[in-house]
Amino acid sequence: MGPNASSDPSIISRREAIRRAALLAGVALSPEWLGMVGRAQTAAAKANLAPALSATLAAAADRILPRTDTPGAADVGVPAFIDRLYGEFMTPAEQKLLTQGLQEIEAAARSAHGAGFSTLTAAQQDTVLRGVAKSQQDKEPSSFGLLRSATILGYFTSEPVGLKVLHYDPVPGAYDGCVPIDQVGRRNWTT
Repeated sequence: MGPNASSDPSIISRREAIRRAALLAGVALSPEWLGMVGRAQTAAAKANLAPALSATLAAAADRILPRTDTPGAADVGVPAFIDRLYGEFMTPAEQKLLTQGLQEIEAAARSAHGAGFSTLTAAQQDTVLRGVAKSQQDKEPSSFGLLRSATILGYFTSEPVGLKVLHYDPVPGAYDGCVPIDQVGRRNWTT
């Protein structure tokens, strides 16, 4: 963002753009995914992915949604969420697509930098992820798209994000549909 970005109300941060997209996508989630979310949010009892793929998954999820002034994907347990989603709720085709995507990320990292993805610097990881995403932009379904969607789903359905980022209040006060958002702290989920 440029130097005048903070004074221009029409410019939003990347985090805010992702938050808005996730809220919008929440309306479009299929019913079977909604059921899976609640069951997959609890900690996984065992790892479902191989350790090497788990390390790539954790590093990739943390680069997709890194820590800023809000917690990152790794901070709220997204890698464990995706691992459980993979092991218990994804179809065999989705499992294969996710595994292939993680292997492609790992292969791209080794090809470009001679090291595993999880050992690269943040800038190198970002470059690898951009390259993989660009190589798959015309593919449907896209393994990187599945990884990104699962990361966003795990992040925005986690309890810490619901409470600290989205400020979800499960027992709101009286309903008043005509309150300007400025009067409620510019938070979408409080009254």
